[in-house]
Amino acid sequence: MSSTHLESLNRDGFVLVPSILTPEQITTLRNASAEVIDFARSGNWPFVRTLPKQFPPWTVAPGANPAEGGIWGVQFLMHPNLPNSKTFISNYFSTPIVSVVKELLECEDEDLVMELFNLLIRPDRDFELRWHRDDIPATATAEEELERLRQPAWSAQWNLALYEDDSLIVVPASHKRARTQVERDADPFEKGIPGEIRVQMKPGDAVFYNNNILHRGAYLSSKERMTLHGSIGHRGGSRLRARNVLQHGIGEWVQDIDLSGLEGKEKGRAVAMRKLLMKLGAEHTDVGFSLED
Repeated sequence: MSSTHLESLNRDGFVLVPSILTPEQITTLRNASAEVIDFARSGNWPFVRTLPKQFPPWTVAPGANPAEGGIWGVQFLMHPNLPNSKTFISNYFSTPIVSVVKELLECEDEDLVMELFNLLIRPDRDFELRWHRDDIPATATAEEELERLRQPAWSAQWNLALYEDDSLIVVPASHKRARTQVERDADPFEKGIPGEIRVQMKPGDAVFYNNNILHRGAYLSSKERMTLHGSIGHRGGSRLRARNVLQHGIGEWVQDIDLSGLEGKEKGRAVAMRKLLMKLGAEHTDVGFSLED
């Protein structure tokens, strides 16, 4: 593995890792994702990202069709009740993914904490996310931003594309500084922020990024999208990661995920990662939400 991954992440706030999947793995994951998307669009899965809501919680009224107003993501790929969850579990805990995470977090297996794994999909209508940092509200002062940005990230977050994907827009190196006045004064959906770039991913590519880099998303209903969106934490970030992870509701079912499809070292590592997440949930029961729409 190239030692430049960590250097790129520290310098730019993101790093593109090409061809992390084989062609056969891309086909398997596309087929599994297509079935899950059909399942969710049919209203059979309550854990979806509903349009036009950008951030959690995505609540659905009892008895309502979760997908009635359109969706742009499917949550909880490792949930035991979701079709093909074993296929997604195998990818999440796979050595190619975990090896990059360990390099970026500069840690060993015993430090890793299971976190989130979701699927970002073609929206039912064109949809954009506003400029944001995942765990710093837009109302934060420059001093408040810097206080949080100076702390370790304690997690690695990634998008893994199964089709070409250029929907992630970032401002490189913005994870190391407070927003400029231009960025603070800009429209929440401003196009052409100084320095912004679109991250270009081909099928099988992954982009790992600091979730407090200044970023947004722009998604077209006319363009196929199946992008696996995951994160793995470091046990050192217990309090800081609790809200980012547990706000999604994963603590309610994590003990039931089926790890039987894993073998050897990958299975042992997965069991330990899940145990650390359950410990996090037991210690932090009222975490609130990071951002508001």
